[in-house]
Amino acid sequence: MTKDATRDTPTRLLDAARAEFAKFGIAGARVDRIAERAAANKQRLYSYFGSKEQLFSTVLARAYRELGEQVPVPTTREDLEHYVGRIFDYHRRDTSLVRLLAWEGLHYGDAEIPGEEERQAYYLSKNETLGKALSLTSPQEVGHLLMTLIGIASWPFVVEQQRRLMAGLAPASEEGWDQLRASLTSYACAVINSLAPAPGPGASP
Repeated sequence: MTKDATRDTPTRLLDAARAEFAKFGIAGARVDRIAERAAANKQRLYSYFGSKEQLFSTVLARAYRELGEQVPVPTTREDLEHYVGRIFDYHRRDTSLVRLLAWEGLHYGDAEIPGEEERQAYYLSKNETLGKALSLTSPQEVGHLLMTLIGIASWPFVVEQQRRLMAGLAPASEEGWDQLRASLTSYACAVINSLAPAPGPGASP
């Protein structure tokens, strides 16, 4: 193994773990398969991440950072109206994040999750930004809105069989994907307007 490959071992382990966890969940994932895929050994994995659960937590935190970089939190109302479409596009390119979240929910249920405080801080920051974009002062209202918008964008990828059965959407149908995206974006705008109606044409900026 080259010096560069050795230096990059944590990244290779995280990439391999993301694929493994997305497919098999926390309980079903196997450390030996992750290590083999990353061309590393199990001892190296444990020395970097401590346990399989901590590795999962690190993988999920890394996936969240990637989402934040590619789909920044909207800072204006106009950006917010496009937010669902952008999240939809992100998950269509890569469903691993929604799969990781689904497995996390099945594994931990309503119990506290590793890194919970960090995750809460992440969403509090999102809530503050969205609240400013819509001039909303209730953190609860903003939290409900964020949950609704993310749910609209993500649900078709969390339960792919339901998307196929309900919408008759074949994976190869680009027209079907475009229609679904347009519908979800329209519904998201209706939700936003119901909570914070858009200013009229003569309103002050």
